[in-house]
Amino acid sequence: MSIETGAVRLHRVLRAPVERVYKAFTGKSALERWLPPYGFTGTIHEIDVCVGGGYRMSFTNFGTGSTHSFKVEYVELVPNERILHTDRFEDENLPGEMVVSIDLKTLFCGTDISILQEGIPSVIPVEMCYLGWQESLEQLARLVELDIPDNG
Repeated sequence: MSIETGAVRLHRVLRAPVERVYKAFTGKSALERWLPPYGFTGTIHEIDVCVGGGYRMSFTNFGTGSTHSFKVEYVELVPNERILHTDRFEDENLPGEMVVSIDLKTLFCGTDISILQEGIPSVIPVEMCYLGWQESLEQLARLVELDIPDNG
């Protein structure tokens, strides 16, 4: 008997260099800032950015205080081009392993991002996952698209 799963595919063009976007996908403080969807805070408990490494992260609902955690393992890392990782929720009611591929491409105006997330547990409505990604990518854009000069 197989477990039913869902998938989401997203595409976005950001006005930021690919190096900055890749850094936002692999940096602890950056991920904590942009990855949690609206209404959530994020905490990365440990991180090791290498193939076979990964991170453990918790999202906390700001209003209720409830938390859910997940573990990411990097399968493929091609700097400024591709990130492939698996995700597992720590909640036994959210079984299985998700696979997330993030492809980055340099454009004359910035970076093309294509994301595919597969294996979403059937108890999570795919449209909610898609909505969460849209919110996260909006926050990513706000982080990476600004050029703030150093004053010192």
